[in-house]
Amino acid sequence: MSAHCCAPTRPAIDPRFRKALWIALIVNAAMFVVELAASFGAGSVSLLADSIDFFGDAANYALTLAVLGLAATIRSRASILKAACMGAFGVFVLARAAWAASTGAVPEPMVMGSVGLLALVANVGVALLLYRHRAGDSNARSAWICSRNDALGNVAVMLAAVGVFGTGSAWPDLAVAAFMAVLAITGAATVLRQARDELREARPLS
Repeated sequence: MSAHCCAPTRPAIDPRFRKALWIALIVNAAMFVVELAASFGAGSVSLLADSIDFFGDAANYALTLAVLGLAATIRSRASILKAACMGAFGVFVLARAAWAASTGAVPEPMVMGSVGLLALVANVGVALLLYRHRAGDSNARSAWICSRNDALGNVAVMLAAVGVFGTGSAWPDLAVAAFMAVLAITGAATVLRQARDELREARPLS
């Protein structure tokens, strides 16, 4: 099995996976712009977190496309880079939520709910496209984990909007932002673990 990992031949590329990645890249880039504007208009940390996540995912899909036909070790190293970006996003969102908690500003729940619904539709579509490829290498799996986390995050944003509307408090928004940060950090750990295992398997026997 290790001999296969070290073989210089390029892997076969599933055209359906490539097409799904291009669609995911375009959808995520568009939603980044929409949610970033909405997050400032609504004053929502969870929307800001989701918009940054859309940007990070667009970059993730672009990197996945760039290394799609390259050697297994290159794809695994790309996965380590993506895992680092996912983890950094999680840490940033936790810090931003802590800052927002100190200000006490209450976000606009109607904007949160409507934009969250739009983002959910976009992310469920992307997740369905990538679902069949979830059992591939760390490069393919990282794309699936991003789409899965996004769909879960959008459901959480909509629940946060309901919570803000019902309580008149910013805490539901901040709690969801923290939840999304934890999703990013745990997803990064999963991808990093698989990528490191792949690199160990690809290492030639001495």
